[in-house]
Amino acid sequence: MKIVVFQQNGSAEKKTEGIKAYGRDIDIHEVYSIDVALPEIVDEPEQYINSDFSGDLVLNFLKHPDLSAYLVDLCEQKSIPVVTTGKPGKGYTPFTCCGLGKAEKLGDYGNQFGFPEYKVETDDGIIRHIEVVRGAPCGATWAAIVDILGMNVDEAMVKLPLQVQQNCFADPSSFDPISGKSPVHYAGYVHFAALKKAVEQASKGKK
Repeated sequence: MKIVVFQQNGSAEKKTEGIKAYGRDIDIHEVYSIDVALPEIVDEPEQYINSDFSGDLVLNFLKHPDLSAYLVDLCEQKSIPVVTTGKPGKGYTPFTCCGLGKAEKLGDYGNQFGFPEYKVETDDGIIRHIEVVRGAPCGATWAAIVDILGMNVDEAMVKLPLQVQQNCFADPSSFDPISGKSPVHYAGYVHFAALKKAVEQASKGKK
């Protein structure tokens, strides 16, 4: 699967590193970087975005709303699915990278990255095995399980989301006006929920 990334001032660096480290059969085909100072309003976004790109999926990490909107329109014209994290609009627009749901058009990327999923094995309330089935492209899902193996389940439920938040690269100052949560808080919550679900599934498997 060929992925094209658009970033602004290094906004996608940690995500592309995570995709390369943990992704399977996924190729970061091209990365387009815009690192110049921009006016508050960009009347001619085509001056900054090269329209001569192709791929199976576009990851939009552009911060400027005019550039982001223009890129999404381009992708729509090219019939290329686009993921724009943290901004409402057309395409796939999760609140955080670890809030992306599954969709057929997202291919291998959508199967491997987005809402986290863990698989665990427990014994006497201790986590004996844990693996990532699906995680955040920044790598926080994987980084968070380093110290969890051998830990009591209750302690792990507290420790893991804190580890995620420490390894999360989302902007903690960006709050969702509806939930009142920042992307970092959200990331901790969805990973907590993923671990809870995995522990419950492990318990059912023993019955």
